[in-house]
Amino acid sequence: MELPINKFLIVLASGSALVAIASPAMAKDADPFTGARVGAIVGYDVTKAGSSVDNDTTSSDDQSIEGAVYGADVGYDFAASPNFVLGVEGEISDSTAKTEYSRGDFEGFGIGNVKAGRDLYAGVRAGFRAAPSTLVYAKAGYTNARFDVRSSDGTVDTKTNIDTDGYRLGAGVEQAIGSNAYAKLEYRYSNYSKGEVDYVNGPDSGRFKLDTDRHQVVVGAGIRF
Repeated sequence: MELPINKFLIVLASGSALVAIASPAMAKDADPFTGARVGAIVGYDVTKAGSSVDNDTTSSDDQSIEGAVYGADVGYDFAASPNFVLGVEGEISDSTAKTEYSRGDFEGFGIGNVKAGRDLYAGVRAGFRAAPSTLVYAKAGYTNARFDVRSSDGTVDTKTNIDTDGYRLGAGVEQAIGSNAYAKLEYRYSNYSKGEVDYVNGPDSGRFKLDTDRHQVVVGAGIRF
């Protein structure tokens, strides 16, 4: 598999270059929604197993993992018209989501004992100025997420990474705070359709199909330059 971090950086750099060429020069203090930005996000994260085979043994097994997502993002936005903003963005995040025992029943996620790992995202967004200091936007892009599958034979614990590729769609509201700061509320849906096993002591597996859904609601804050 191509290194996902390289793919992430290439997509983000290419998009940023195109936007920089296309965007007109604007005074930063004249528009709170244009220019480069950097911020942090935190929120709720739930990933649901995509297997069509139901492994439920009791009604409490929901075949999902959930926890807190946290990370950092960067982006660049420009005014496509007086009321519309376009931009590119990238994000790196992690999650506390993992399988657990619930009332004595193991919530196995369909494939075993799993913990969510790092998630890389690169994409674009389009926004509409609902008010002078409020932007409503939609987003779409590529996401590469890692899941740590853990197992034990009673003596030795092993960990195997599964790297997955997919797409992300989302929507949110961004509120300008002065001319250089902002806060936002965002919902994102990701679907992972391809994966491969990243073995520690050997070559990666062949790529295989999967169907895993991820839902996140996050709040964020940052500054513009």
